Amino acid sequence: MSRADFIQLLYIVAFSMFIAGLHMLRGPRTAVRGNQVAAVGMAIAVVATLIDQRIGDWGLIVVGLAIGTAIGVPSARSVHMTQMPQMVALFNGVGGGAVALISVVEYKESLEAGGNPELEALIPILFAAIIGSISFWGSIVAFLKLQESLKGRFAIPRAVNAALALIANGLAVAIAAGAESQLLFWLILLSAGALGVCAVLPIGGADMPVVISTLNAFTGLSAAAAGIALDNTALIVAGMLVGASGSILTRQMAEAMNRSIGNVFFSGLGAGGPAIASETGGTVRSTSAADVAIQLSYARLVVVVPGYGMAVAQAQRAVADLAAELERRGVEVLYAIHPVAGRMPGHMNVLLAEADVPYEQLKEMDEINGEFGRTDVALVIGANDVTNPAARTIADSPIYGMPILDVDKANSIIVLKRSMSSGFAGVDNPLFYDPKTAMLFGDAKSSVGDVLAEVKEL
Repeated sequence: MSRADFIQLLYIVAFSMFIAGLHMLRGPRTAVRGNQVAAVGMAIAVVATLIDQRIGDWGLIVVGLAIGTAIGVPSARSVHMTQMPQMVALFNGVGGGAVALISVVEYKESLEAGGNPELEALIPILFAAIIGSISFWGSIVAFLKLQESLKGRFAIPRAVNAALALIANGLAVAIAAGAESQLLFWLILLSAGALGVCAVLPIGGADMPVVISTLNAFTGLSAAAAGIALDNTALIVAGMLVGASGSILTRQMAEAMNRSIGNVFFSGLGAGGPAIASETGGTVRSTSAADVAIQLSYARLVVVVPGYGMAVAQAQRAVADLAAELERRGVEVLYAIHPVAGRMPGHMNVLLAEADVPYEQLKEMDEINGEFGRTDVALVIGANDVTNPAARTIADSPIYGMPILDVDKANSIIVLKRSMSSGFAGVDNPLFYDPKTAMLFGDAKSSVGDVLAEVKEL
């Protein structure tokens, strides 16, 4: 077997493991093993690339691997679950940036070798440069927003985004038509990067799950284009898997919000809404841990509705302990999971799995909404926008039309929050003023712990 055939065989094994690993990510019981299988596949792909005769400076490769390992492993191991969305956004951006840099190197080498490469290589290089740069800079802005280092909304006229897109594509067409200029190529990266920044800046935090999955798809597609330019089979397959899965996830996230992708990127949430309390004359009723404990202990069905507040307080284990105590008393406990609860797709699922909550108790929105009518107590823990009835009733609300969890149909509602501040969408929640609702103010982890202590005393 020749070296080339052996390399291709390794690539086939690698992307077969990518596909198998992705398939195993469908369920929580096999997800960890799926990650491991895909990681082994990536290791094989790296080995195949390193033994390729076209490989470059081995010294630089070793230094790059050492730096990446030194930064990546400690970062991934030390990150808190509450910071996982930021980590995902940042790592995704690094992938897009790497693809953009690869396109720069490939184009520079082609010019030094005698001019523009053939169109079948040049077009993927240009595509990777544009999409990779958008993904990198857009992900950086998403990271800063999720980290709350970049607060507020920024009004960017659509004409600016359209102009930047036109410039980037126009320059790419000029190079594809025969212009040979590194300056034009850098201008492509600059305009595409500015487009990534300007596209994400106006988007509110409530839309971040959609933004993250979209940028993830962009990074995958740009990696696939780079694979075509480099004639790297594993990179093509891996990039297309990421691009396809990210695109499907983006569509599902948008449908869960009853909005189009264009609406997310060109309208966004978080523009503010009407002052619900003043318009309805509603009042807020606060409660105590002892009262909550009595309601929960004598309920038949309790539905826990987790949100970002649970993640911030790292209250998932306390919630699981409370649920276990209630179940010992014969109370049925379920968890209502909204597709865009938290700051990234699957955020709540990951947190609750970390607390060893049985997967069977996690119910998606469509499945659990029919149960709220028979729910004795809905325990809302930091979930604001995804439980907001304004999405159904207030036409001028920014979240109007967004599918929500029907918490307001439960017999009794307990909301755990630090304060009356609005959610990431920036709109008030009439659920808080519902006569059936009682507010338990404070840190969610401490509040749940107090409730658990009271339950044990009954």
